[in-house]
Amino acid sequence: MRRIRSHLRGARLATAGIAVTATALLATTLSPTAGAEEPPSRADAVANAASVLDDVAGSLGLTAAQGTRVRDVIVDPDGTQHVRYDRTYHQLPVLGGDFVLHLAKDGTYRGASRATKGAIAPKSVTPKVSAPKAADLAAGVLRALNLGETLKRLTAKPQLVVDTLHGAPKLAWRTDAVAQDARGNPVARTVLTDAGSGAQIDAWDSIETVSGDGKSLYAGTVPLQTTASGSTYQLKDPTRGGTYTGDAANKTDLCILTICLNRAPATVFTDSDNHWGTGTTADRASAAVDAQYGTDATWDYYKSVHGRNGIAGDGKGSYNRVHYGNAYNNAFWDDNCFCMTYGDGDGTQLGPLVSLDVAGHEMSHGVTAKTAALTYSGESGGLNEATSDIFGTLVEFHADNSSDPGDYLIGEKVVRAGLGRDALRRMDKPSKDGVSVDCWTTSTSQLDVHYSSGIGNHFAYLLAEGSGAKTINGVRYDSPTCDGSSVTGIGRDKLGKIWYRALTVYMTSSTNYAGARTATLNAAKDLYGAGSAEYGAVGAAWSAVDVG
Repeated sequence: MRRIRSHLRGARLATAGIAVTATALLATTLSPTAGAEEPPSRADAVANAASVLDDVAGSLGLTAAQGTRVRDVIVDPDGTQHVRYDRTYHQLPVLGGDFVLHLAKDGTYRGASRATKGAIAPKSVTPKVSAPKAADLAAGVLRALNLGETLKRLTAKPQLVVDTLHGAPKLAWRTDAVAQDARGNPVARTVLTDAGSGAQIDAWDSIETVSGDGKSLYAGTVPLQTTASGSTYQLKDPTRGGTYTGDAANKTDLCILTICLNRAPATVFTDSDNHWGTGTTADRASAAVDAQYGTDATWDYYKSVHGRNGIAGDGKGSYNRVHYGNAYNNAFWDDNCFCMTYGDGDGTQLGPLVSLDVAGHEMSHGVTAKTAALTYSGESGGLNEATSDIFGTLVEFHADNSSDPGDYLIGEKVVRAGLGRDALRRMDKPSKDGVSVDCWTTSTSQLDVHYSSGIGNHFAYLLAEGSGAKTINGVRYDSPTCDGSSVTGIGRDKLGKIWYRALTVYMTSSTNYAGARTATLNAAKDLYGAGSAEYGAVGAAWSAVDVG
């Protein structure tokens, strides 16, 4: 059954000359003095290194069985030279055989840096394990890494090497296993196998991860971990389970009832210089920056605060589709594709729905689906939505982004004047949006889940911040209670820990608000003790929203 979590429901309606002079003055001032001595060239550095290499071969462990090849050259502004070499043994690459010669400006030897200082002489250069066997072993490692997912175009290319990085020098197969996942994205693993025994020595990702940055619509300029792919970069983060962001090209899914026959594409965004977006909607990559950043921030929140490694807890990333549909005023999580989808908004009521708290909200639906799996109707559905609002808010506070500081407003960055309010929802007094409820009644189960979520949101605000007037990060709140009581908050961190434990340990698919009270009290007892102030505050906050 297709399970889509809508983010919102009620939001639908139906002096230039001076600068040039200054620049010219600096250029003149900073120009090199005529006749200054030029530093050595790269070719000079290579020649200088070659002239001293024989003299220092003994100290580097070089023997007649070994060869060298220049890999890189750096010449400092003062003329100091650094020439990096790779090494072979009987023409086989040596892992850990690299070294750097350091030379003075005049080419004289200053010293060397060496990866491995021991002798490089393995017992044999004849493998006992065949190349096809090594290839099979590496392919198995790649399949296991991708949790049994069907891989396409899988190839594995072994190369004999001498390994000096893992104990005594030994002959090994270095095998690059590469494939495409079900969505056509590259996956790769390099596996190092003992060529004598077939035992795995080591393995590592062979898709290069690099640091870039992006100009987002809502969060300023943000850091991004991306993947090098030839001469371009992909908006895919191997450090967070391969999470990526793709362009849906303003298409929609073709679905009949609950079955989707065809999904809108999610072509991975690419960039030539690893600086993404312009911070405006004119560049389609700007919304992608927000979505990827939101995914990163959510992943980091769950991992650093709750020890959860990814949405499903298995280290596997989800993916984002941005620019879905035309003027689509919504965003949703889909369990089946394990992905988030974001519309661009109509520009009148809503802008692109890719803000940080919306991203945290959508990914948290995935966490709920993998834990309590709260049914998306009735009171359990309201709890499902409240869970995403609570964690989306906590993600925003945890990210500590000055361009989008934490608050208890949901989707405030995406709201435009035409919506008639300053946020999609708010947690201190949910009824301010005109449709959500603050307090539980016997008719709560009959409400749309986006409106009955107000009870859980109101509880969470009271538990964290307490009742009454308060200003946080420049936003004014004034949270009442339904029973006229006064509630003292215990802070956001404790709210998050209590709600997460309740969700993952005590709540089930049919949990209602009374059940949520029991679940959070149990969680507070586990974490802080039955007689603790935290335990008492949980009970008081539920009573304050008429859940007894």
